[in-house]
Amino acid sequence: MTRGEFLTVHAVFNGVASYSSGANAALFREHGLDARRVTALAERGDLYRSLVPAFPISHRRLTADAQVSIGARNWRVIIGYGHAPEHASLWCESAGVLISGDMLLPRISTNVAVRPIDPGGNPLGLFLDSIRAYRALGADALVLPSHGLPFRGAAARVAALEAHHAERLEALAAACAEAPTSAVDALPILFRRPLGDGQIFFAMGEAIAHLHFLYHAGLATRSVDANGVIRFGRA
Repeated sequence: MTRGEFLTVHAVFNGVASYSSGANAALFREHGLDARRVTALAERGDLYRSLVPAFPISHRRLTADAQVSIGARNWRVIIGYGHAPEHASLWCESAGVLISGDMLLPRISTNVAVRPIDPGGNPLGLFLDSIRAYRALGADALVLPSHGLPFRGAAARVAALEAHHAERLEALAAACAEAPTSAVDALPILFRRPLGDGQIFFAMGEAIAHLHFLYHAGLATRSVDANGVIRFGRA
């Protein structure tokens, strides 16, 4: 696996470097999440240990463009960012197969979220830059995703994802121009369905990521209101 993923699982497992439910709750509080849901998130605790009881303490490191031999075939490592710290996809040109993992999904958009370890980051920008690499794959390439069914047409799927995020960003920029907007205010713009408490962790991180994209692109300003809530306004 990649070094970024290996070190991250150790940090998450041990609750260090801001990888904790408390750190997430504090980040979301700054972005407008109400006290009830902040408390519910903090009380949920860290789920990782219950889901992943153990993992190795060493690894074989994957790096960008490295060649990995599996059976009789060679696979090239494609590194992606934004969803995970250092996501590795595998491309076998001779077979025309991409193991895309979470970076390219057939029906849903990959979760791209701001996390406490990098509270001012621009993961959506990193994600959109990363998926451009898949445009070069042939139209007949078979994509094996980590969610959903295999599909063909990587370039077309990249275009669809770019259009999806552009539409959401345009709507969000309009809201920011109309009034200072927090991540909580952005939720009904980005997610056009009711959200339960269990979905808030993903939704809030993604809302902050979209607002940060606008901010880093110079399309929105960032300020803190009298209640200590971070808001984004007209650029």
